Amino acid sequence: WQFNRGVGSMAAAAVAGLIGGDFSDLREIKKQLLSVAERSRERGLQASELAFALEPLPLGDLPPPPPLTEEDARDLDAYTLAKSYFDLKEYDRAAYFLRGCKSQKAYFLYMYSRYLSGEKKKDDETVDSLGPLEKGQVKNEALRELRVELSKKHKARELDGFGLYLYGVVLRKLDLVKEAIDVFVEAAHVLPLHWGAWLELCNLITDKEMLKFLSLPDTWMKEFFLAHIYTELQLIEEALQKYQSLIDAGFAKSTYIISQIAVAYHNIRDIDKALSIFNELRKQDPYRIENMDTFSNLLYVRSMKPELSYLAHNLCEIDKYRVETCCVIGNYYSLRSQHEKAALYFQRALKLNPRYLGAWTLMGHEYMEMKNTSAAIQAYRHAIEVNKRDYRAWYGLGQTYEILKMPFYCLYYYRRAHQLRPNDSRMLVALGECYEKLNQLVEAKKCYWRAYAVGDVEKMALVKLAKLHEQLNESEQAAQCYVKYIQDIYSCGEIVEHLEVSTAFRYLAQYYFKCKLWDEASACAQKCCAFNDTREEGKALLRQILQLRNQGENSSTEISASFFLPASTPVGLTKRP
Repeated sequence: WQFNRGVGSMAAAAVAGLIGGDFSDLREIKKQLLSVAERSRERGLQASELAFALEPLPLGDLPPPPPLTEEDARDLDAYTLAKSYFDLKEYDRAAYFLRGCKSQKAYFLYMYSRYLSGEKKKDDETVDSLGPLEKGQVKNEALRELRVELSKKHKARELDGFGLYLYGVVLRKLDLVKEAIDVFVEAAHVLPLHWGAWLELCNLITDKEMLKFLSLPDTWMKEFFLAHIYTELQLIEEALQKYQSLIDAGFAKSTYIISQIAVAYHNIRDIDKALSIFNELRKQDPYRIENMDTFSNLLYVRSMKPELSYLAHNLCEIDKYRVETCCVIGNYYSLRSQHEKAALYFQRALKLNPRYLGAWTLMGHEYMEMKNTSAAIQAYRHAIEVNKRDYRAWYGLGQTYEILKMPFYCLYYYRRAHQLRPNDSRMLVALGECYEKLNQLVEAKKCYWRAYAVGDVEKMALVKLAKLHEQLNESEQAAQCYVKYIQDIYSCGEIVEHLEVSTAFRYLAQYYFKCKLWDEASACAQKCCAFNDTREEGKALLRQILQLRNQGENSSTEISASFFLPASTPVGLTKRP
């Protein structure tokens, strides 16, 4: 239940950072990281992975342990006892023995224990009484009391950087987003290198405009924050530039950075590159479980059953009760079309952590496969509750309402997915189809054209655009789209479903025939003969052209044949049944 879990386990870092993106003194950065890692551990927060990426310090350069105050000395016995209970996850017991403690360290552990106790009870109630799909509105009952107490301390300026961080988390959990952002920014100023505060900010910033208006401290940790938020906001080029500069600065050994780069390539669907980086990461950190669910998504997309099977067995041996392990096994069963079993493992992941985003989305996909639309809708909605930036959940909801033939709902969800992924052709094609169903053909045309312009992944936008032009009797534009489509298919040598290629040739043959461009019509009709579904029409058209030529009909010279077709058909294109 630690709230900075599962995000790369980066440093809860030092009290004061070097200015800006200054990485010239890596020894000083290492000292800062070690110093704050110790302070974080004292408060039950996770320690640093980032320090490991830097060279070890000689004994004389190691930072001294945090100094003890008079209050620390008075609270020492209660704190030591409570910390042992905290480490055993006996949060109520820890909080009981910390009542009345005055030191910053003991007070934080007291409040944090109460917060985690509330979270644990909420999760237990969610799992035991309701199950993951009917969780309703189970709340952490401790939040309101914590907010009142922390608010008093905040007004009296008695909270340190860790206290501000906890106050921000409480505000966020109560959906007081604006106040939470202000407190996290304050926490970042007071304790600039504590990664937890930066990460919470990442979860609350929804677009680049919000980012511009934040007054953030000028510290080197800000570079890690910007790289992370750029990845979250799908600004992948900027994120990759930042990560490369961090590697160049001396963090080449950081498995956090390597995993983030792999995730970035996954987000832009550069699957080969992402797979390559994940494989390298596995060599460097073979027992790593974090991010392995993302790795399994890539293996799933590529239908790499043996590799996915190996990954699932490997993670089971390491820790079968981690959410990532359950998601990997779920993906494996999904790839084998065992959707009930896959859904079972995603549910298991959610019993371990009801706030685990990936499992909600993947479970929605499985319910879609099983034609259980109401359960799919619930799963996708829970995913959005966890993270409103999850475009896959918005897109999944759009698909679900499309199946239910509710185009207005469908349009809303596809729009949200498109806002999050403006350059993803799949969102644009889905939007175009929606507008088409609503008879908003001008909007549909814009979507299909934009999908083609940004790089059409599924090579369907031009065909859909051509068919729209056909409906509107815009025959020249339809012909242009079909020619562009065929050129695209030929240029990349892809073997696609023959139906659309044959449709394109059939339309072009008829178009050129009407334009009396016999040579072009004849060439397209011959291509039609290569496909089962257009063979007879192709032959009939060739006979008509021959007949007209025999009657002395000449090709038209009024209409210029501004289109051309490639000389040869791609390998395999005509071999499909």
